[in-house]
Amino acid sequence: MSTPSPEAWTPRRDETAADRIAGLDPEKDHEEIARLLYAYEFSWDIERALEFALFRTYAIPSISDLLARTGEFEARPRKRYNDTELILAEAIENGLDSDRGGRAIARMNDIHGRYRIANADMLYVLSTFVCEPIRWLDRFGRRPMTAPERRAWFLYYRGLGLRMGIDDIPDRLDEMVALNEAHEAERFRFARTNHRIGAATRDLLLGFYLPRGLIPIGRPVVHAFLDAPLRDAMGFPPAPSWLIRALPAILRLRARLLRRLPARRRPRNLTRLPRPTYPGGYAIERLGTFPSPEGGDSPRDPAL
Repeated sequence: MSTPSPEAWTPRRDETAADRIAGLDPEKDHEEIARLLYAYEFSWDIERALEFALFRTYAIPSISDLLARTGEFEARPRKRYNDTELILAEAIENGLDSDRGGRAIARMNDIHGRYRIANADMLYVLSTFVCEPIRWLDRFGRRPMTAPERRAWFLYYRGLGLRMGIDDIPDRLDEMVALNEAHEAERFRFARTNHRIGAATRDLLLGFYLPRGLIPIGRPVVHAFLDAPLRDAMGFPPAPSWLIRALPAILRLRARLLRRLPARRRPRNLTRLPRPTYPGGYAIERLGTFPSPEGGDSPRDPAL
C-alpha cells in the first residue's frame, strides 16, 4: 500500500508527529509511522542507532570477510557508508513500492545478488535495523517507542526484507528480537576481518565529528558504547570505566533536555543532507559497486 511521504503531512499548530502517529493503525499505516519516527520524532537517534546496527554486523566473520574481499570499506569507506545510507533512506522516505523506493531496493538486490550470502546473515542484518533503534531509544531517547510504534517499525522492515527476498522472517517483534540475540550469541567471534572493517568504520564515523589528527583520541568513545561480546569480536580494547559511565549519563541528560524542547515541525530527511561524496547530487542507479572487467567490484564515478 502506498502512503504519503513526510512532506505530504503538514502539522497543525497544535499537532505533533506523535499525535499523528497515535491516530494511525500500525497494521495498515506502518510505512507512514516508520517515516514519521525516522524524519520527525527520533531523526538523530535513529541515524545513530542504525550506524551501530551496521557496526554490529561486522562482528560476524562471514559478513566482515565478504566486505573485506570487496575492498570497498577500506578503500572508500565514506562512499560505501553514504551509498548504504542513501539506499535505505530512499526506501523509507519515499515508500517501499514508490518509484524511488523500488529503484533503491532493486539497486541493493543487484549488489547483493552478485555474492553468495547466507539467508541467516541477511536475516540477522535485517534484525539489527529493527532491534537497535528500539534499544537505543529505550536507553537514550527522549522517550521509548510505544508498542504501536514498535509494531510499525518492525512491519516496515519486515516489508523491506520480503522485497529483498529474505526467507523465514518472523511475524512478530519478539520473535525477531529472539532471533537477533541467538544469532549474536552463536556467531559473534573474533576474526581479523572483523577488526579491519570495524576499525575502518569506527574511524569513518569519528571523522564526521573530529579532525583526522584527533581520531585516535576519540576511539575510546566508540569503544565505550560497545558491549563486551561485540568489543571482543572486533578485537578492540575496553574503554576506561569512567567513560563507560559518563557517556550514558550525558545522553540521558540530553534526553531530559529534549523533552523540554518543542517537537520537530519539519522533516529531517537523509537524502536531502549535503554530502562531500556527491557534491552535485546522485543517481540511485549509480550507488554502490558494480562488476569490474578484471573481476571483483568497482565504484561508479560519483560525479553526475
